Amino acid sequence: MKFRPLHDRVVIRRAEGDLKSKGGIIIPDTAKEKPQEGEVIAVGPGSRDESGNVIPLDVKAGDLILFGKWSGTEVRIDGEDLLIMKESDILGIVEKTGSAARKVA
Repeated sequence: MKFRPLHDRVVIRRAEGDLKSKGGIIIPDTAKEKPQEGEVIAVGPGSRDESGNVIPLDVKAGDLILFGKWSGTEVRIDGEDLLIMKESDILGIVEKTGSAARKVA
């Protein structure tokens, strides 16, 4: 199924949480805190101003973002748990620096 959000809504795939604590203790799923970061999967066209002009969103598909703890609505699309939220619930875009990009590669 293909899903396209409307207006200023964004679809997000939540990042995976840590499986172990810093001390090496394995954390069960029921005790894990959900991460407040994720990847933008899809974005709507944007909101409209008073004169009817579309204001495009600042985020785009593929951006890594941070969002508030209680932001968004959890949905299941094609068997995958995703979040849908307004762009205003997004706190910021995480940009990889040169050293962070080398660690991932």
